[in-house]
Amino acid sequence: MHEHATPRQAIEAMIKGDDLEGLLRQAEAIHGHLCPGVALGVKAGQHAMKYLTQESHGHEEVVAIVECNNCFTDGIQVVTGCTFGNNGLIYKDLGKVAVTVARRQDGAAVRLRVRPDFRQHLFEKYPAAGPLFEKVMVQRQGTAEDQHRFHHLWEAITRRELGAPLEEQLLVQHLTIQVPPKSRMFPTVVCSRCGEGVMEPRARYREGQPLCLGCAGEEYGMLTGQGIGKGREG
Repeated sequence: MHEHATPRQAIEAMIKGDDLEGLLRQAEAIHGHLCPGVALGVKAGQHAMKYLTQESHGHEEVVAIVECNNCFTDGIQVVTGCTFGNNGLIYKDLGKVAVTVARRQDGAAVRLRVRPDFRQHLFEKYPAAGPLFEKVMVQRQGTAEDQHRFHHLWEAITRRELGAPLEEQLLVQHLTIQVPPKSRMFPTVVCSRCGEGVMEPRARYREGQPLCLGCAGEEYGMLTGQGIGKGREG
């Protein structure tokens, strides 16, 4: 068998070597900034991957089932290698900061969820952060100075929390699950109205001619910051 370096070789080494700082830098590159949420995703993903002892090469060897669409999920995607694009990431719109990471070959899995009192304790530990978080992140009303102060403080808190004991932040459950089937490969058809290619199961047929959902005037699922909803073209 031909041996070659895999794109995730560095990340796998960080997982095995408990290099949380290195993994956080990888996550920051796609998330765009540092925050406690992405750090918790990194820690949860690293714990799960180390427990499962299964490398991820983007071929669904590992499946990550996330229950939120926030900062936590970016940390999970980077560390586990499970993404929407490689079909290793499954999204349940439950609004819980939690993930189940499973090994496909036998369904061995670990579920990690952020403790419900995590934010409360965080603001008790760092009292200056609470008011700034409310003004800048919740109300979106902070001045440029407020934003500057908040982001510097938030990054410092993130790095401190990265080194905190995992059990103070996350609850861990080991289990076995029924892993969903691997993704299917579907043919592409061409919409008879707009001429764009569309995955065949998403096409609708009118008088024997394929139409994309937009041209057919039908609703489609849409994930936004508010969760899963419905969209319609036009």
